[in-house]
Amino acid sequence: MRNTAKITTAVLAAGTLTLGLTACGSDQGSASASADTSGPLVVAASPTPHAEILTYVKDHLARKAGLDLEVKEFTDYVLPNTATVDGSVDANYFQNQPYLDDFNQKNGTHIVPVVTVHLEPLGLYSHKFKSAEDIKSGATVAVPNDTVNEARALKLLAANGLITLKDGVGNEATPADITKNPKNLEFKELEAAQTPRSLQDVDAAVINGNYAIEADLSPAKNALVLESAKNNPYGNFLAVKDGGQDDPRVKKLAKLLTSAEVKKFIEDKYNGAVLPSF
Repeated sequence: MRNTAKITTAVLAAGTLTLGLTACGSDQGSASASADTSGPLVVAASPTPHAEILTYVKDHLARKAGLDLEVKEFTDYVLPNTATVDGSVDANYFQNQPYLDDFNQKNGTHIVPVVTVHLEPLGLYSHKFKSAEDIKSGATVAVPNDTVNEARALKLLAANGLITLKDGVGNEATPADITKNPKNLEFKELEAAQTPRSLQDVDAAVINGNYAIEADLSPAKNALVLESAKNNPYGNFLAVKDGGQDDPRVKKLAKLLTSAEVKKFIEDKYNGAVLPSF
């Protein structure tokens, strides 16, 4: 029986989150060495594919490895980290390194990666156009509004000739960094989870792979343009509050997540929409 708790989250103001995290700064350091590791390992995860991969591990691999695993689903990209910081969960699995670096820097947190598991290619989707070349002048394109994924979205558009960005722009690129916009595209910045729903209201949207899959979009078939997996820095990993990487339960899960069985599960279930990174 699947033992997964699903948490539906509201979109929270970034400033409020930052203030809240700063206020509890004394709790931002390493995980306590005396933390209880006898109970189940509770892991926060995005529903697709992260929670699905964890549930496969729970149902097929964890018991044999002596791991009691509990999965909690979150539908945004902020609360899994705040829950990890405050100890509501032991670990999370939903993010990539540029996103985590940005989150730690802005919030004074100390979350660290344990093991990279998979990549979800970011893609440009549209219900109105069949190709990127067909996108008309003045079209509105939705992009994720968090710092890293917005920059990632703009880089995808630039790599496919839709815009040009300033030389050397990094993981903090915004529409203000666009130097050439031949199609006069307009950008609508939305919380990442909202981008698939926006396809009814905008001309195109850049959507993270997990949210595309949840919306029954196939990155391999439906994306007008798609990130290349080669040398991609956006692999998703298991992460913990610093110190938690020494938890024997975390070590067991890290080993299971990078097993041959999980690799086959990812390849068979997602058919190229999610790629193993190990």
